Amino acid sequence: MSAYKLVGLAGSFNRPSKTFTLVENIAGLAGDKYGFDNTLYDLTDVGPSLGQALRRDDLDSRAREVIDDIVNADLLVIGAPTYKGSYPGLFKHLIDLIDPHELRAKPVIITATGGGDRHALMVEHQLRPLFGFFMSHTLPTAVYASDRDFTDYRVSSEPLSKRIGEVIGELAAFFPAQKQALIAAE
Repeated sequence: MSAYKLVGLAGSFNRPSKTFTLVENIAGLAGDKYGFDNTLYDLTDVGPSLGQALRRDDLDSRAREVIDDIVNADLLVIGAPTYKGSYPGLFKHLIDLIDPHELRAKPVIITATGGGDRHALMVEHQLRPLFGFFMSHTLPTAVYASDRDFTDYRVSSEPLSKRIGEVIGELAAFFPAQKQALIAAE
């Protein structure tokens, strides 16, 4: 059985990054439960050509490869750090270089991180409408995590782990045959 491809994108340049940690955690759990082949990126992986690109053709080969992986994925796990109530500009610029039809009907898990609870609605007010424009299927459960949900760049809070478990369960609506094949293989 060929595995579905999951691509995770953390819209951060920082390493280590709580946003990358969150995307990695969700991707790992989804991979374990549904057998996805996971590939994870952050904006550092996209590289410096992103800031100079007016069109996708202006990107260097590495950045074009990242976008190709994003548009060819069966599932996306998108994470954005919250800056001043929204996602970073270069994250949005990367998304702007994708044609809307390339993400149509693609399942997307939306996540965000921030310093505190006052940014929690960023997933609903910023990320959900962004991927709604692309006519992607954002899963019902969005995952927001604040600084207190991590210890040494690891997910450490029970409420966050529970929310992640909810969104992982929602994937069964999109990948039921994959789930059944994994159950049969056990």
